[in-house]
Amino acid sequence: QVQLVESGGGAVQSGGSLRLSCEASGFTLDNYIIGWFRQAPGKGSEGVSCIRSTDNSTYYQDSVKGRFTISRDSAKNTVYLQINNLKADDTAIYSCAVVPAQSSTPQAVCSRIGSSPVYRGQGTQVTVSS
Repeated sequence: QVQLVESGGGAVQSGGSLRLSCEASGFTLDNYIIGWFRQAPGKGSEGVSCIRSTDNSTYYQDSVKGRFTISRDSAKNTVYLQINNLKADDTAIYSCAVVPAQSSTPQAVCSRIGSSPVYRGQGTQVTVSS
């Protein structure tokens, strides 16, 4: 069964850190662009960070640069999102999705331009209190 399962969310205070995980099963993340997206209450979904598995090239939304770090562990078939210095505006459901690497770029996937994700996870809640 093909699945993407996110974990690692929680309730933290402003300034805290979390590491989110996106674990794939039923397929390998090789040859995909993996994106982390978030949707805050009452807002649309936005791509925050994306990574291409073929060369580990990355893209970050301007608002998260310097605080978010995306990484991949091919042995665990998992992509991580390290979030530091959390802010109240980071409160959202965070989910991961994948697009075939040959059909797009990390920036395009995060910007929601072009190819649509072929698999998506259900998401993990991040709540930041001030």
